[in-house]
This record gives sequence, structure tokens and C-alpha cells, in this order.
Amino acid sequence: MSDYGTHSEPNTLQLERVLPGPIERVWEYLTDSEKRARWFAPGTIELRAGGRVHLVADNAKLSGGETPEQYRCKSPVMRGEVLECDPPRLLRYRWDHDSAEPSDVTFELTQEGKDVRLVLTHQRVLTRGLLVGVSTGWHTHIGLLVAILRGETPEPFWPKFEQLKGEYEKRIPA
Repeated sequence: MSDYGTHSEPNTLQLERVLPGPIERVWEYLTDSEKRARWFAPGTIELRAGGRVHLVADNAKLSGGETPEQYRCKSPVMRGEVLECDPPRLLRYRWDHDSAEPSDVTFELTQEGKDVRLVLTHQRVLTRGLLVGVSTGWHTHIGLLVAILRGETPEPFWPKFEQLKGEYEKRIPA
């Protein structure tokens, strides 16, 4: 398992991590707004096919500082629709953010002894620039989740994001 996300299909990121379980605990961090706010974004995910997704990103809160100018988005709101939900194993939703075309995010959880394998897949990311940003962002966010689940202090979001961005720039073909 590579620390970096893979891009075996065009316009797709896949990232795997082994997390401390049990699976129900990890599921709560994906679906409970307060817990999700600690590593990604608070908001509503209606846990049923056709359910509403309404998340509010504020990565500055995850860094304890300002969001760098080049990463400030027009709207921190991510809207979408749940495409599949099978608690506590699968959550897939369509994500519509800023002016980008909608893309699909899938979280798959598998219990492996005391641990849980998370496979995150983000599909239909239509430009290389967006794929670099999505890959770097998810890598950084999932890193926060790993630290929280291990009881460690997470690294601030923006410095870690900046560190990883150059590596994804090299890994994703032009």
C-alpha cells in the first residue's frame, strides 16, 4: 500500500489507508457532522440513496490559521446527492463544488481484524489541475483522520497540503 494516492484510471484518485477500528467508529467519523468536522468538513449527509449532501469546508480551522489566497474558493459549500449508502461499509455521493463539473466520491470500509481498511475513490475529476488538488486534499484530510483515530495530534492542514502538492504534481502526468 503506497502512502500516495494512485491514478490507474483517467480522472480518478484512489487512496487506501488502514485505520484503527472498529468499523462502526470509522463510519461515525465519515458520517457524523461533528466528528467529520475534525478532519474534513461539517454538514449534512442524509444516509440514503437520493439523500442530500451539504458540507461546508473550512480548512483554515484545520490549520489554526488563514487559508492561503490561492486556495480560497468562491464558496466553501459542497453540495451533492448520496448515490449509495450501506452502513457501515459503503458511502458514495456526487459532489458539486465551485464551478467544477460534478464528481463522485466513494468511501469503502472493510474490517480487517482490529483494523479497518479505507479505500477512498474520487472519480470524474475532469482536469489535471483539479486532480492534483483533489489528490493532495484527500491525502491531507485522510492524514488528519488517521491521526485522530490513533489519538495523535494532527498536523496543520495547509502546511501538510503544501508539502504534498509538489509530489502529486510529479506523480500525475500532464
